[in-house]
Amino acid sequence: MNQLDSQHHAGVEIDGRGIATLTIREAGSLNILSTPVTTALTLAVDALAKNDDIRVLIIKGDGQKGFIGGADIKEMASLTRESGERFISRLRGLCDALRQFPAPVIARMPGWCLGGGLELALACDVRIAADNANFGMPEVKVGIPSVIHAALMPRLIGNARATWMLLTGEIVDAREALAWGLVSKVVPLASLDDEVGRVASILAEFGPTVVRQQKRLLREWEDAPLDTSIDRSVGEFGSAFDTGEPQRFMSEFLNRKR
Repeated sequence: MNQLDSQHHAGVEIDGRGIATLTIREAGSLNILSTPVTTALTLAVDALAKNDDIRVLIIKGDGQKGFIGGADIKEMASLTRESGERFISRLRGLCDALRQFPAPVIARMPGWCLGGGLELALACDVRIAADNANFGMPEVKVGIPSVIHAALMPRLIGNARATWMLLTGEIVDAREALAWGLVSKVVPLASLDDEVGRVASILAEFGPTVVRQQKRLLREWEDAPLDTSIDRSVGEFGSAFDTGEPQRFMSEFLNRKR
């Protein structure tokens, strides 16, 4: 894929505060993840990850009908074992790029979010959904298992709920998704952009080093034993003072109290 193709499917905007917005383009009304779309998005995320000025990344689909309606069934219908593994590995690469992105990633989620789209959303740090959002993992209905970042579901929403979604393929509405912990927040559709912008602004106002440090710790805590996580966090706390951010923000806080 050339640079023109990449820009065709992945629109990138960066404002003066370091808030980047990645928009899925020309991927159908539900922003379907075909190979060209997945490749373009991965290239864009990898490029943004190298930019130290980025403080927050927002990922969104084009339009209000859905965040991402899933992977491209038309493309998958003709896959073989070998090409199927290549297809899903590309999607895994995109999800991994978002999950390991150095700055916080916010998913803007109106309407439908299904299959590979939900796996991508689970790789993001903050999921802000509209009240018309619907979520599902319907892969079993078309003869394939839910894989890659669906593996995050049991730890996010518990085994019983993950099992229900993955085995039945039934849809969960926004209210249930919030109660289960599948999304971070639900707001009216008309307020979705305002809320995403508000949260992004909050994160962008913090010291960029400490926010990246906190995200890295969160990822480490997912895999490391509790005692190891606690031990490592002591060193991380100390190293924060090398950045100058604690001194700056604590001084500002104390001055406001006077």
